[in-house]
Amino acid sequence: MTSDRLSASILVLFALLVILESRHLPLGTFRQPGPAYVPVLLASLLLIFGVLLMLTAGRAPALSSVRWTEWHHALAILAACVFAVFAIERLGYRLTVLFMLAFLLKVVEKRGWALSLVFASTLAFGSYFLFYTILRVPLPQGPWGF
Repeated sequence: MTSDRLSASILVLFALLVILESRHLPLGTFRQPGPAYVPVLLASLLLIFGVLLMLTAGRAPALSSVRWTEWHHALAILAACVFAVFAIERLGYRLTVLFMLAFLLKVVEKRGWALSLVFASTLAFGSYFLFYTILRVPLPQGPWGF
């Protein structure tokens, strides 16, 4: 078993799970897509690319030879995602994304304070403007209107 084949197998299983769970929602048509249309489309693409990766992954290193030296980065990213799950309703979208990105940039990537705060603020408030104002996607506001 190679590392690419294991990764591709996990992606294929995830794609099949999404397709299976999406069958409870209306698919719709190309002109009038239902709520399951985009998830099924993306899962189908993931399924296709996962199968292609499984078929072409012969040159990847064996899974037993891979040494995972970046486990602390993965753990920090997982912790940031768990924080976002529990904080987004309490703090709101903008503050949650701001704190999460600032943490990832400053602690995980070890960037400077100025770059971390400017980038995190720009992305948090810019993405909020794009989704909430322009695309009219309702996002959590939080207790202070953020």
